[in-house]
Amino acid sequence: MLELEANLERAGYSLACPFTSSSEFEAAVIRAKRQAGAYGPRRHRRLAVYAASIASGMFVVAFCLMR
Repeated sequence: MLELEANLERAGYSLACPFTSSSEFEAAVIRAKRQAGAYGPRRHRRLAVYAASIASGMFVVAFCLMR
């Protein structure tokens, strides 16, 4: 029975677009790309860059104070 309902739903999609607007389509495309991992975890990279910048700045300050 579930297979029949799934086939019926797919048949309905072939007759008309399942999205009501282009923005809904674009949101679905972005959602699918996110689920596939296309964008990746950007926050972790940004946090690593901030931590490296702060550590190098502290190293420079410490080096200048030791001289």
